[in-house]
Amino acid sequence: MTSNAAVPFWRAAGMTYITYSNLCANLVRQCLKEPYRSEALNREKVHFSISKWAEGKPEKPTIRSDTPE
Repeated sequence: MTSNAAVPFWRAAGMTYITYSNLCANLVRQCLKEPYRSEALNREKVHFSISKWAEGKPEKPTIRSDTPE
């Protein structure tokens, strides 16, 4: 038995859970002291490669990052 009155506050604020959890994670990272803060910020970075395909074969992959460098 559920009630509509028990809506999570992030949902009531019009956020998704992913948005809420990212916001909370960023706040926690900002509150950390060194050296833990820089370690947490380094773990946040994401690197990936993209390979385009031509004539059924992959071309040389391109390394991408989500952080501006």
